[in-house]
Amino acid sequence: MSKIAVVYWSMTGNTEAMAKAVVDGAKAAGADVDLLMAADFNAGLLTNYDAVAFGCPAMGAEVLEEDIFEPMFTECEASLADKKIALFGSYDWGDGEWMRLWDERCRNAGAVMACDYVICHLEPDADGVAACEKLGAALV
Repeated sequence: MSKIAVVYWSMTGNTEAMAKAVVDGAKAAGADVDLLMAADFNAGLLTNYDAVAFGCPAMGAEVLEEDIFEPMFTECEASLADKKIALFGSYDWGDGEWMRLWDERCRNAGAVMACDYVICHLEPDADGVAACEKLGAALV
């Protein structure tokens, strides 16, 4: 059985809703899943999981949340080589640049992307929830 971590940061609850759908998809595919807030995760925990889904909304000028998520992710980044991961997050403005840059950053770190990232405009609709569930299943 695969052990999966779904690590997220959410201010409005939109990315949290996405994270819960990722969990549902991974569990339906047979994984043992832990849902963790970014403040409760660090690079030392990466080795406890076969795969990790990271979720963060676009903040400011389309960047990752800077006070909690970015420091946690920067710490993890050095340990992403050959690690199976997936990315997701919500946004309210822009065109998804934060996610494209984040995806590129992960690939440059040597991460194995389980699937394409998922972004949702504001709260995930039915299609967004389904995409998150598919992302979760892809991690298994």
